[in-house]
Amino acid sequence: MTITLRPMPEDRLVDWIARSRGVYVDERMQSGESREVAEARVTRSYAENFPDNRALPTHRFFDVMEGDEPVGLLWIGPQVEGSTSWWVFDIEIFEPYRRRGFARAALELGHAEVESLGGTAIGLNVFGFNTGARELYEKLGYEVTSVQMKLSL
Repeated sequence: MTITLRPMPEDRLVDWIARSRGVYVDERMQSGESREVAEARVTRSYAENFPDNRALPTHRFFDVMEGDEPVGLLWIGPQVEGSTSWWVFDIEIFEPYRRRGFARAALELGHAEVESLGGTAIGLNVFGFNTGARELYEKLGYEVTSVQMKLSL
C-alpha cells in the first residue's frame, strides 16, 4: 500500500465545499446540537474558512491517493492565520477504504507537510460518537486538550 497526498484540483475543491457543508451540519446535529445551532455554527465556520467560496491561501486540501485511486481527503491549515500551530479541519476516508490504515498514513503525511511549512504542533476536533477516529488519534499521540459534555433534559 503506497499512500500519497495530491493537491486537490480546484474543481473538486469547489464540489467538496458545497457537499461538505451539509455533512458538517449533520455531524453537529448527531453530536447533539439543534439544526438551528448547527447551521449557524457551520455558516460562521464556512464564512471564516471559505470567504467568497474560496479556500484560504494558507490552507491545504489533498486527495488521499492509493496509487492513482482517490481513497479520501485531508484538509489542514494554520489554526489561526500566521500561527505555527496547525489544525486538521477534516479527514475523510471513503467508506470502502475505511479500517485499512489509510487515515493513519494520510495523517502522518499531513504531519510531515505541516513540519515542512514550519508548523510546530497540530490539533483536531473529533465528535464523541466517532470512537474509531478517537482511537486512531490517541494511537498517533494526540492528547485530549478539552472535553465538551451534554445532558439532554
